[in-house]
Formats: sequence, structure tokens, C-alpha cells
Amino acid sequence: MSLSMYQATVPMFVRSLQNLRHVLEKGEAHAKAVNIAPQALLESRLIDDMLPLVRNVQIATDMAKNGSARLAAVEPLKFEDNETTFAELYARIDRAIDYVNTFAPVLIDGSETRKITFRSGSGELNYQGKAYLTEFLLPNFFFHCTTSYAILRKAGVGLGKKDFLGLQ
Repeated sequence: MSLSMYQATVPMFVRSLQNLRHVLEKGEAHAKAVNIAPQALLESRLIDDMLPLVRNVQIATDMAKNGSARLAAVEPLKFEDNETTFAELYARIDRAIDYVNTFAPVLIDGSETRKITFRSGSGELNYQGKAYLTEFLLPNFFFHCTTSYAILRKAGVGLGKKDFLGLQ
């Protein structure tokens, strides 16, 4: 049995974004419990030269929504990167989930050889669908989800692997 391009994207993005939302909710509850300013937690980093929590969440949602759209050969929905509160991040995650859920299997399956071209910070990138999924999209998506989790763990939030995996 093989895994389709749709199965490797939409359901996985939805579940992982729901898990990311759960991890953030635990982070917000922790901030309240120990009297940490929520903004300070959202601006936390693992190390000075890495992006803060809020930016990692923005990029994770961008990967899910932009990746799904690119594999479906449609222009990705634009989100402004202006979130400054947990509530705004939850809304962003919810919008991303709603958007990703608009992509039916028929739009993504068969995209293994579809040409994917887009601009990133390093210039124009060109992939075929399967390579885009396995070499760029999934590694970047999980990097930013994992980094968000790690920032919260470093801040003392009581999280475990089950929270990241959605097994709580």
C-alpha cells in the first residue's frame, strides 16, 4: 500500500497544527500560572540567532497552507504576519486548518511530478512535487513545529512528547 500525496499532506498538517495549538495553549496557561508576561513568552527564542516562538508558529502555518496550495497548483492564501498574542496565533492556526481542509484529494494526488516554483529568502526555488514535499515542505514544517515546542519546554512549560504527537 502506498501513501498518496494528499495523505502525506492535508491530514498530517491538520493534526500537527491542532497539536501545535494544544502546545501553545499549555504555554499560555503556564505563563499565567507563573506570572510570565505572555508577550515575553511569544518572543522567547532557543538561542539569540534563532527566530522567536511567534515567528516559528507563523512559518509552520505558512508551510501547511502554502505547501498544500502549491501542490494543488493554486496561488496560496496570504496571511499577514502580525500576530502578537496567543489568541491571534490560535486564530491563525484555525484559519490555516480551515484553508488546508479546502484541498480535496483530487487536487493534490498526482502532484508528484508537478513543477513547483516559488520565491524564498534564498531566491527562486524549483522542485517537482514529490521532492518539494519530502525535501522542503515536510522538513521545514516539522522544524518550526518542533522549535515552537522546544522554546516552550525551555521556558519551563510542562510538555511531553505526547503533547507534540497529540496523544494527550
